[in-house]
Order: sequence, then C-alpha cells, then structure tokens
Amino acid sequence: MTTVELLVRLNAVLSAAALVVARVCLACLGAVVIYGVVMRYAFSDEPPYVEQLALLLVISVAMFGAACVAHDAGHIGLESLVRRLPARAQRACAAAVALFSIGFALVLVWGSLQMAMSTHADSIPTLGISEAWRYAPPLVAGVLIALFSLGRLLRPAAPHA
Repeated sequence: MTTVELLVRLNAVLSAAALVVARVCLACLGAVVIYGVVMRYAFSDEPPYVEQLALLLVISVAMFGAACVAHDAGHIGLESLVRRLPARAQRACAAAVALFSIGFALVLVWGSLQMAMSTHADSIPTLGISEAWRYAPPLVAGVLIALFSLGRLLRPAAPHA
C-alpha cells in the first residue's frame, strides 16, 4: 500500500468519525435547546449553562460538518465551468482548490491555536471549563480539512465526465 493510499484510507476513517461527532453534537444541541425552552417557559427556571453549552455544540456541528464536506468535495464550486475545460485544466483547478483549502485550514488551525492559548486561563463561568474549549472544534476541523485536502491533492484524479 502506498503512502497516498494509506492517507486516503485514513481520511475516510477520520471523515466518518467527524460525521459521527457532528451528528451526536446536533442531537445533543436539539436536546439542550428543547430542555432550555421547556425549563424557561414551562417552569420559569432556565439553567444558566444551556446557552453556553448550545454555543459549543453549534460550533462543533459547524466545524465537524465542514470537515466532512471538505472530505467529500461538497464545497461550493463552479462545476459547470470546470467540466467544460480540458482534462489538464480540470486537474489544475482541482489542485488549486486543494491548495487554497490547505491554506485556509492552516490559517484556521493557527488562529484557533492562538485564541486557545490566549484564553486558556479564562473560564466559561456557567460551564466551569476553560474558554480555550471554544477553539478546540475549529482547531481539530482545520487539521482534518488540511489532511483531506492533502489527500485530494496527492490522489490521482480522473477528469470530470
């Protein structure tokens, strides 16, 4: 098995795991929001942690979902234009998209790491955890997006039909 094949297989496993995490976070988000609404309007006693927990879950759903979309190449693109190009130009466009995605992912990782380091001593009062946890989902998603884009860049691609 070549290194590229190994990376492609690893990326498939990581993408499936990220999708599970996104789904679990989405289900938890629904439960937390419903719980908060019921407690607020039926019992006039919304727990203070509901909003902050929901925010962490929204970030997680968005970031892990974005990583899965990057793996599946489901991002916004100009497929109708690219399909009309010669095969060599299609490959060049695919490589450019992968390179820009890697660049974006690295900026996301760097920014998330910087924010996590600058806020690690602060806490989210209603949850009792470090503020740095807010930046864990984008940090992990950035690493995943970079890996998925690298796999797409290195994998020999067939031109569009």
